[in-house]
Amino acid sequence: MTQFGLDQGLTLEQCLAGTGLDWRLLGDPGAEVEASQELELLRNLARVLGPRTGMGLLAGRRYRLSTYGIWGFALLSSATYRSAVQLGLRYLDLTYAFHSMRLEEQGDEAWLTLEEQASPEDLRSFLLERDVAGALSVHRDLVNTEMPVIRARFRIPPPDDIGPWHELLGVTPLFGADDNCIVFSRSLLDLPLPGANPQVAGHCEEQCRIILARRRERAGLAGRVRDLLLARPGQLPDMERLAQALHMTSRTLRRRLAAEGTSFRQLQEEVLGALAEELLGSTALRLEEIAERLGYSEVSNFMHAFRRWKGITPRQYRASTREV
Repeated sequence: MTQFGLDQGLTLEQCLAGTGLDWRLLGDPGAEVEASQELELLRNLARVLGPRTGMGLLAGRRYRLSTYGIWGFALLSSATYRSAVQLGLRYLDLTYAFHSMRLEEQGDEAWLTLEEQASPEDLRSFLLERDVAGALSVHRDLVNTEMPVIRARFRIPPPDDIGPWHELLGVTPLFGADDNCIVFSRSLLDLPLPGANPQVAGHCEEQCRIILARRRERAGLAGRVRDLLLARPGQLPDMERLAQALHMTSRTLRRRLAAEGTSFRQLQEEVLGALAEELLGSTALRLEEIAERLGYSEVSNFMHAFRRWKGITPRQYRASTREV
């Protein structure tokens, strides 16, 4: 994003103002950038460039599979497009996306839905544009062709110029919709990938699992919230009770978590998702038993939630861990 800003005529100082970042840190492959720092950089871009239509789409096209490191290699090594998408969604937190994503198969169609995760209102359109364009760039690198989009719809208001959207998708999307969704042919999911290698894919997924677990060991207030949630996984406290335990109001808790680039709901779902993965992958418990341990009164509610988090069903996830 810094290089994108430079290419648009900004100086390095303009790009990094107020972010706490410098060129030395950006050049360190082992360094990590917080979400709040990236958001501040994006605000710097928006402040200088103004509300230009399609800027997020241009930015998103810069994200290639090689940009994502081991996550990208894992996708390239997958056997089919479906398995690549499922793996990618399981470890989506290793990417730069600010939306969670899920894949649903409806008749002859496949629906990729992007759900906002406490996106700041001032960057809402830019982040959606970037995540959509980034997802399509990943598709192009996997199958060496553009995604044949059937239709698309997005929650953001209609832009002044829909040309960049039509150029990217090949269709004119519907704006002001109830969700963000890209629809394509279900048959695409069965395409074999040219770089398929089960051994490499398994190794890469294991590395993804290790990296993601390390990143979830959060510091700061988010880490304290996560620890409190993990303490009683079957009886997760609501925000009010947890705020009281931290000796602050729920409003203060919400504001301080937002400053760290997260939210109470995001942390709650992160904890539930991690516990669900652990129980599915390392135990023989029935889905009903896992749902009960996680505090769900109905197994159907747990299955719906897990699919929303990971893009696949609990049974599909369990099967994939046994294959590895």
